[in-house]
Amino acid sequence: MDHINFPYRSETHLPFLHVVAESGSWEKHGLDVSYNKKISSADAHLEVPSEHIEFVGGNHVSTYAHRARGDTWVYLGQTMNFTNVKLLARPESQIHGIPDLKGKVVGSYGMHPGLNDWLYLKQRGLHVDREDVQIVNQHGSNMDAAATEKPKPLWQWVVDGDVDAALVWPPLSTFGARAGLKVIEIDPLPMIWFTTISSSSTFVAKHPDIVERMLKGVMEGIHYFKTHPEESTAIIRALYHDEGDLDDEAASAVYQDLAGILEPKLYPALPSIANVYEEAIRQDKDAAKVNPMELWDLHHLRQIDDSGFVDQLYSGTNQAP
Repeated sequence: MDHINFPYRSETHLPFLHVVAESGSWEKHGLDVSYNKKISSADAHLEVPSEHIEFVGGNHVSTYAHRARGDTWVYLGQTMNFTNVKLLARPESQIHGIPDLKGKVVGSYGMHPGLNDWLYLKQRGLHVDREDVQIVNQHGSNMDAAATEKPKPLWQWVVDGDVDAALVWPPLSTFGARAGLKVIEIDPLPMIWFTTISSSSTFVAKHPDIVERMLKGVMEGIHYFKTHPEESTAIIRALYHDEGDLDDEAASAVYQDLAGILEPKLYPALPSIANVYEEAIRQDKDAAKVNPMELWDLHHLRQIDDSGFVDQLYSGTNQAP
C-alpha cells in the first residue's frame, strides 16, 4: 500500500472526498491517501513542484502565471466542469434574476468563488469595473487569507442586509431557504473548480503507475458516489460539518448537487478551461504568456479510457459514463 498526500484547497471538496475515502475506492488500487488536510495556495506552489506532496486538489487560477515563470505544475484530471450555484435574495427585494443585480451589492467568499462571481456577472452584462455591480468578498483579495474568526455564512449576510444577494451552493442555499430567503435557479457556469487532480510534471514522469492508480481511485469514487446515493448521503451527513451541521435534507441537497455534475471519466471541458484561464489573466497578467492547455496532461486519462475501465464500472447500471 503506497501512502499518498492529497490535501484540498477548500473545505467544500470534502463531501466528495469523504465518500471516495470511505468507499474504499483508493484502497482498491493500493493507495493509502491522506486527503483530510487543507493546504494554502502558496504552500501548494512550493510543495507540489518540490514533490514534498504528490497531489493536490486545486489550485485552479494561480497556476497559469506560475507556469509562465517556470513552474512544473500539471493537471491530470477534473471532477467537475460546471458550477451549480443559486442566487439568494431577501423575499421583499425586487431581485428575481441576474439582471436585477444591477446597482446591487453581491456577497462572495474566497478568491476563486469571487472570480467566478465576477466572470458570471460579466458574461451577463454586469461589469464590476464599470460599477454595474459591486462584489464584496469576505476574504478580500488574499486567496490565502485566514480570518481570526469565522465570518457569517453568505446566506446570513443576505438575511442581515449586509449585501443584497449572493451566489451560493448547497448546503448554504438550503440554509438560506430555511431563513426565508428567495432561492433563484440560474444557469450553471462552465468552470474548472472543485477537486482537480494536480501534481508536478517531474513526479508524474517518475511515477506513472501511482498516477494511474490515483486516477482510477477517483473514478471508482465517482462511480460509488453516483450509484450509492443513500450510503453517500449518510457519509456526507456524518463527516461534513464545515458549513454547518447537516440534517437529512441538507445532506441530500449536497449529494444531489454533486452527483449530477461529477465527471465519470475526469475529462476537462474546453469552455471550462477557457473560463478559468480568463480568471487567471485577471488575477495575474503573466498568465496570458502561456497557452491554456499547457498545464493539462490528459494522456493518462486517455489510456485508462481506452482500456474500458470506466465503461466496465458502469456496465449493468442505469448510469452512463
